[in-house]
Amino acid sequence: MTRRLTIILLALFLLPGVALAHGPSRQKHATKIAVDMTPEAVWQKVGNFDDLSWNPLVAKVEAQPGNAVGTVRTVTLKDGGTLVQELYKYDAAKMSYQLQMPQIDVKLLPVTNYSEFLTVKPLDGGKRAEIEIRSAYYRAYPNNDPPADQNDAAANAAVAAMQEKVVEGLAAHLASGS
Repeated sequence: MTRRLTIILLALFLLPGVALAHGPSRQKHATKIAVDMTPEAVWQKVGNFDDLSWNPLVAKVEAQPGNAVGTVRTVTLKDGGTLVQELYKYDAAKMSYQLQMPQIDVKLLPVTNYSEFLTVKPLDGGKRAEIEIRSAYYRAYPNNDPPADQNDAAANAAVAAMQEKVVEGLAAHLASGS
């Protein structure tokens, strides 16, 4: 009986500490926008991994032409930063692709293990389109008690701000007929 009581007491004291020591959890963010174009017309503009002319944050892209899984593109941002992105999945029939950025300068984006889906879906029977950018990532600081600029809130705010700028710029680009 004493041994059982000792085990129960040890479990009660140790288990809360184990729960607090797990580290960061995966974060997610999605941004959607509807546009007055057919999904096929939108996909023609955004569906090529080597072309980010529609992205208002991008100055230039260096990549092999085409949409082969495993293709790597180097994206130079207008603010001077550089991102290296790998095409992880591509499905033209579903008008969707996924990229990964396993290495990121946390000064540009305070995250790690970033992956992103870009998907175009039909609305109103295919007369309009919905563009969705969905991301999953971890905060930049992998341990407990992260600094304020590398915590979950900072990661979520940075990803949300980036996605909002991208979809707003994309909508303006599509509306202008570029």
